Amino acid sequence: FGSSVSWHGVSGVEHLAASQVLEVCAMGRRPARCYRYAHGKPYPKSRFCRGVPDPKIRIYDCGKKKIPCDDFPAAAHMVCDENQQVTSECLEAARIATNKYMITNAGRDFFHIRIRPHPYHVLRINKTLSCAGADRLSTGMRGAFGKAYGTAARVKIGQVLISIRTKEEKIEIAAEALRRAKFKFAGRQKVHVSSKMGFTPFSKEDYNKWKACGRLIPNGMDVKWLSSRGPLHRLIGRENA
Repeated sequence: FGSSVSWHGVSGVEHLAASQVLEVCAMGRRPARCYRYAHGKPYPKSRFCRGVPDPKIRIYDCGKKKIPCDDFPAAAHMVCDENQQVTSECLEAARIATNKYMITNAGRDFFHIRIRPHPYHVLRINKTLSCAGADRLSTGMRGAFGKAYGTAARVKIGQVLISIRTKEEKIEIAAEALRRAKFKFAGRQKVHVSSKMGFTPFSKEDYNKWKACGRLIPNGMDVKWLSSRGPLHRLIGRENA
């Protein structure tokens, strides 16, 4: 019941009032437009940059990701048309929207979605209180290097954001799913229906040609290509070499 105990020049009553102000003034998350453009060097998580919150997106492949490329010959891609940063929150929102539309319209067993960029760049925030009664807590520009706040991926013009491989008859559904996912990102994106065989680097004609020659080896969701170099038995078999 005596006088309140002082702490660093602030009495206990004032300290309690300041903590209440802090609770009242706790604001929501900043909108992504605050972190849309890249300024300065990349700032990845490291032993020097600690305390980074986990990215919102944890799953980068959805659907039937182990189906061989022969079963999903068609592919569509969402291509970024700006140099910017995309946060882990918008990548997760786009993944959920694309996955939901494909399950509803194409079927659960007829697609494979892959999120291409990974958010390794750490975003920072210099927290200050801007409400009444917070004058004692605001430090202004002193010590302005912020704390880790979230993560983002730095993307360039022409970089693929989301890819979908599916069956030929369902490629229009995949393009529509990517069109709807565009609204989760800032800036401009374009939906491109690929002429390649699934996620492989070969066109459909080259794929069939090399497969007939025995130059393609199944490798999960894509294929390995055997060049004409190397030991002879690799091309014609050991029993014929």
